[in-house]
Amino acid sequence: MWVYLAKGCAYFLGGHKLPFNLGKEADFSMTVNDLIPLLETSIGPVILISAVGLLLLTTNNRLAHTIDRVRSLSKDAESAPMPHKARIKAQIDILWRRTRLIRHSIELASMSALFAALLVIDLFVTALIGLQDAWLIASLFIASLIFLIGSLLLLILDVKKSLLALKLELDDGGGTS
Repeated sequence: MWVYLAKGCAYFLGGHKLPFNLGKEADFSMTVNDLIPLLETSIGPVILISAVGLLLLTTNNRLAHTIDRVRSLSKDAESAPMPHKARIKAQIDILWRRTRLIRHSIELASMSALFAALLVIDLFVTALIGLQDAWLIASLFIASLIFLIGSLLLLILDVKKSLLALKLELDDGGGTS
């Protein structure tokens, strides 16, 4: 299937108008040999999506554990003597900040996976249509990595907060019960 230009618009040989202007002739007949380098190129972003998926699994588990810990401490605070309530409240405050950090980390990791998926789609569309949009490919990849870096930085902050909460618990004599 060849595409030709007429009056500034792209048309298939069958006469059907394409919804975009290619600006040149493009060959839509892609062979398996043409597809193999494209698949090899898309392996990187697919691995990135897989790695971000594991990161999301980890952060979701951290979030669930943090929420469960807040619920447990809230119950303990109801029956705790007055001197321990302040320490439990401090632990709950730290855990609340941790849940926000983890939530933002999950959001950034999800955005990273989204941009990596858009990158794979763009690689295939670029090869299929014959457009030269290296700037878009690079932008999607860079955006995906920036979101991933942000997510990882928030996880580092979460680890620091969890160690602070542990220190408070240990200073309390090993717990509230």
